[in-house]
Amino acid sequence: MSAGEQNPAATPTPCADTQGDGRWMSMHNRHVSDSKDKEPDVLFVGDSLIQLMHQFEVWRELFSPLHALNFGMGSDATQQVLWRLSNGELDNISPKVVVLWVGTNNHGHTAVQICGGIMAIVQIIKNKLPHSRTLVLSILPRGKLPNPVRERNTEVNELVQEALSPLPHASFLNVDPGFIQSDGSISHQDMYDYLHLTPQAYRRVCQPLHAHLKSMLEKPAEN
Repeated sequence: MSAGEQNPAATPTPCADTQGDGRWMSMHNRHVSDSKDKEPDVLFVGDSLIQLMHQFEVWRELFSPLHALNFGMGSDATQQVLWRLSNGELDNISPKVVVLWVGTNNHGHTAVQICGGIMAIVQIIKNKLPHSRTLVLSILPRGKLPNPVRERNTEVNELVQEALSPLPHASFLNVDPGFIQSDGSISHQDMYDYLHLTPQAYRRVCQPLHAHLKSMLEKPAEN
């Protein structure tokens, strides 16, 4: 991107209601309502990988005891998450840690743009929740076989990790337990559609994440 050019991945944008049922905005409004009733220590924000986590036993087993709240929404890219967090989802809560997992749905964006979108989300969290820490999770590989989207996601992870490294209030965690096999393929037993995770794959991702979150929650917050 040239200087002064607007980054679409870092421009708060609500999801277009292409089906005319208002579903996305209804879910956003429910999150805003939930934020007024809950006092989470951990907030999970992101796309379908966050949203679906709530449906599996690992959520009840590992994250419910941490007083976690799930604000995942399917198909969200960085610009949708940025819009949601700028429009009420953070206004009534004060979690100790915000877990951010987003970027794989940024179709048509470059790695630099996606990194910019993720960093814009990290900044809005810092602005609205100055005493919270943000944990950015790595974008997972996708597709049965090697493909350009995998390569882009790897580049995003490298850029984001570098951008986060000097920040005291945010950090990066690689949550890929090794989904790519020796022949370059991903098993449908880990990703049933080569994007979304099976129960066993969620467990492989979430057990180390849970341990990392527990250690974060035990540390005093940075001001």
